[in-house]
Parts: sequence; C-alpha cells; structure tokens
Amino acid sequence: MSVRLCFVALWLATAGAAAEAQGRDQIRIVGSSTVFPFSTAVAESFGAKTEYSTPVVESTGSGGGLRLFCGGIGSEHPDITNASRRMMASEYELCQNNGVREITEVRIGFDGIVLGAADNGLPAMELTMTQLWLALAAEVPVDDSCTRFAPNPNTRWSDIDPSLPRQRIEVFGPPPTSGTRDAFVELGMQVGARGLDCMAALHESDADQFEEVASRIREDGMWIDAGENDNTIVQTLINTPTAFGVFGFSFLDQNSDRLVGTLIDGVAPEFDAIADGEYPISRSLFFYVKNQHSSMVPGLASYVAEFTSEDAWGEFGYLTDRGLIPLPDALRDEMGRRARILSPMTEVPG
Repeated sequence: MSVRLCFVALWLATAGAAAEAQGRDQIRIVGSSTVFPFSTAVAESFGAKTEYSTPVVESTGSGGGLRLFCGGIGSEHPDITNASRRMMASEYELCQNNGVREITEVRIGFDGIVLGAADNGLPAMELTMTQLWLALAAEVPVDDSCTRFAPNPNTRWSDIDPSLPRQRIEVFGPPPTSGTRDAFVELGMQVGARGLDCMAALHESDADQFEEVASRIREDGMWIDAGENDNTIVQTLINTPTAFGVFGFSFLDQNSDRLVGTLIDGVAPEFDAIADGEYPISRSLFFYVKNQHSSMVPGLASYVAEFTSEDAWGEFGYLTDRGLIPLPDALRDEMGRRARILSPMTEVPG
C-alpha cells in the first residue's frame, strides 16, 4: 500500500473514532416506563444546570433495558438503565458474562401499581386482591380443593361477585417485558391467589405449581397488552370509559383530573398510603449505573449526583411533584452516599 493510501486509511480510522466519541458525548439511559418521567425530569434539570449535554432517555421496559444495559461495555451500549423492579440474578450474571462487572444499584423511592379507569363522576370501584386475581388469572380452580383448574370463565366483573358492576372485564396492561407487569404479578396476582384457602395450601405444599397457576395472566381478550408506554394506556382509558388499566401511581397522579384509581382491599392508591405501605400493591424503583462508563461518558457521575440530590428526590424535591414517593430520610441519605461514590454491587440480587 502506498504512503498516500496508508495516510488516507489512518485518517478515515481516526475520523471514525472521533465521530463515535462525539456521538456519545450524551449519557444514554434506557429502561422502565414507570421511571421514565422521573429520569427525564432529572435529565432536563441536569442539562439546564450543567455544562453537559442533556441525557437521552428511552422507554424500553425494565426487562428490555436491562438486556441492553448488560450487553457490554462501549459507546454502543447504554450507561444507565431504569427498572421498576430489582435486577434479577440471571440479569446480573448476563452483565458479568458480558464484561459489565462494576454496577451501582440506586433505589430511588416507592411507587404503587394502580388499576385505574376514566373518571366518569361515579365512585371508584373497590376490589379485593382475590377478586382481582379471579378477574385476570388465566386459569382458576374448578372447586375448593384446587386440584384441578380450568380456563377462567369470568367475563364480567359481576361474575366474580354480584355486587360488582355488570360490565365486561377489560384491562389494558403492560407486556411481559415490563417491570410493572413483573411486580403486578408478584405483588398483586400471587398475593390475591393466596386469598383462596386452597391456593394458600397449594402455596405451602407445591410452590412451583402455585407460582405457575397464580402468575399466569389470561390471554382471551380480557387482558390486553398495551405496550411499554403508560401514556398510551392512559389515553386508551379516556377513549374506553368501561375499561381499566394497570400502570404506576405517578401516571394516575399526573392525570388525576381524568382518571380515578380502584380501591384495593379498601385502600385508595394515594401518596401517603403507598409511602407507609398501607396500599397493598407497592414496590421500589431503581436505576443501575455502568461504572466502567464513568470515565468514558462525560457527566455520568454528575447525573447520578443530580438524581440523588435533595432538590430532586428529597421529600420536597421536584420528583415528588411528578409522583415519586421518597425513601425514608435515613435510607435516602445512605443510598445517596453510596450512589454518589458509585459504590458497586458486591452480591448477586436474590
């Protein structure tokens, strides 16, 4: 190869590397649609306050975000992933296998999972956890022994209990890749199933069979996967007054003029009820930082510092205005300290 061709090849390689580096002067964040509005608010504040570019935030769902995050190290992989459930052991192992070995876990606060509907001026519906399971389970017991199961025959809410409305069961909810769905299954469906005596006995005698039956959501049209964008579910409910939707409390809070939340076991999905654990379908929210990118992507540590500042996630921070329920003071202080020094996880999540 001539000297001129070598020079051209070297110039092209250098230009390509420079272009790639320039293309990643922004923090890239993926993950949970529930955490998305909080992360977006922090990104906008961070971009306005600092000399760094405003981070790019994508709503991919918790599971999808963790897969992207754990894909590897380098500018083609995201720096942070949001999650509406804790990272699973299998996801942690995927990260480790792909070289993502230094991860900081940041628990940011609490959220409730809401069964919401369009506000039509009538009192909010009230359900028990068990009624919710009987409405949405793929299979239900044939009799009180829980030895045989059949496809769910309940097509109207009144089929479950005559006191409930005589309207078709129609619930729009997140898809299997969503952390909201994972949490809803664990905290809502499984707990509701144990409200039946024979299912509680099955939980004790055969945990695997119980989990299989209690966790499966029906696929006969009563539950409709509505994608990762909770705003889409909200808009669908406005256009479908008899339907319900499953989404995070923050979306109910931000649309309180249009939506109403169902009471579960007699408790309304409200800020204080979620904060003190009275509302039964509550969960923690997280984000995960790829520490190995802190020296590669400008401002990564500073973004974490902004998110964990009292101005953002504190009791009177701007994220509470968007529906985030803050951690207790002592836990928030400790979590913030560990986050700001990018303290890596030292064990596989259980």
